[in-house]
Amino acid sequence: MSRAAFEAARPRDLVFTLFGEYLLRRSRSVWVGSLITLLEPFGLSEGTVRTALSRMVKKGWLEARREGRHSYYSLTERGRRLLEEGKERIFRPIRRDAWDGRWSLLAYSIPQGNRRLRDRLRDQLAWLGFGSIGNGVWISPRDVTDEVQDLAERLALGDRFVCFRGRRVAGEGAEELVARCWDLDTLAERYRDFVERWQPVRDEVVRSLPDSERCFVLRFDLIHEFRRFPLEDPDLPRTLLPDPWAGDAASALFRDLHDRLVGPADDYVTDVLAGALAA
Repeated sequence: MSRAAFEAARPRDLVFTLFGEYLLRRSRSVWVGSLITLLEPFGLSEGTVRTALSRMVKKGWLEARREGRHSYYSLTERGRRLLEEGKERIFRPIRRDAWDGRWSLLAYSIPQGNRRLRDRLRDQLAWLGFGSIGNGVWISPRDVTDEVQDLAERLALGDRFVCFRGRRVAGEGAEELVARCWDLDTLAERYRDFVERWQPVRDEVVRSLPDSERCFVLRFDLIHEFRRFPLEDPDLPRTLLPDPWAGDAASALFRDLHDRLVGPADDYVTDVLAGALAA
């Protein structure tokens, strides 16, 4: 992403990226001055950072404490759970297992007036890899029985939805059904754009590893851009994807470059946090 793109991003999203990628495994609360320093390369001013942190505390993602004149921030259990779930989704092994030809079909009936619940349910179904046929009917080629039951409990859906698993007995074939429910062409194009932007960076890093601060910025940029894909990629079985699938090359590139940047980038964050302790 360019600096302009970062400046257009919501400050909250950048704070989430910082905590999720660099601070999730660090148990110590972080001094606000360190957060300001770490976010400055991405176009966030001190005032913007403080405002974003305050709003995230009010939303229950972060908790704040004061020691004298200094403020410190850490993740709440809710915030930690959200970031751990997202991290697992980003870094889990690619699932390209065989497909048994069966579909999970989910239908729900939620009053139009309960728009917030409808929106939350749609977002969660997309996160699970469901595609929408329309009129409150969603499908997935995977057996997601446990995940759907957990979702129903978390959203207190009660008897507002039903879920089945079985084979398609008539109508369009699997390829046409996939095209109807998921826009794989647009997703593939975005994957190719990602590879086009990041392959030269990976090649440069292989030739000569940048200093730790530059590795920190590159890794932040890399994860902030790539983390959108797990939200949009339904992770379909191999037989339901184009061959070759652009997501495979993008994922391989992401993992390789990320692994090369991890050590030096973490060293930079450690230095920034240690400098705050010594000040």
